[in-house]
Amino acid sequence: MLDPDQRGNNSQIKTFLRTARRAVGIRGEVGVLITSNEEIRRLNRDFRGKDKPTDVISFPAAQNGKLAGDIAISRDIARQNARASGHSLTVEVKILLLHGLLHLAGHDHESDNGEMAALEQKLRAKLKLPAGLIERAITNPRGDRGKVRARKTLASSVSSVVKKQ
Repeated sequence: MLDPDQRGNNSQIKTFLRTARRAVGIRGEVGVLITSNEEIRRLNRDFRGKDKPTDVISFPAAQNGKLAGDIAISRDIARQNARASGHSLTVEVKILLLHGLLHLAGHDHESDNGEMAALEQKLRAKLKLPAGLIERAITNPRGDRGKVRARKTLASSVSSVVKKQ
């Protein structure tokens, strides 16, 4: 994973991913790709049928235990969100990772009557993160964050995925 603004933050993000995985209850490996708007737009189009960039996409894996799934994050949108929210790119990547992990765990804010939003809010407080995606979408709608039902994992289509156990 790369934090283009502060290269030393890679270990901080990896540590957060490990901690957040435990907090969400994910035991399997999670692949993370931080990429451009162009690449995330392609992934969004190919896997979700939506020809536009998005901030984060989760790709749950088959129930094999070793692999929980993959998360793709748009570096460009994360940077924009960080500036608009007044925090660092690293903090924004953490917010997006938490949101993606909740999707990998099977949560869906579009159909769960607020359960994912409540859990995300609770975990953000526990992990010391500012307002998350669902809360920001409610106060400042920016587009759809539909659920992902990809049968293939992101790792099978993108070669530059970083795996973290």
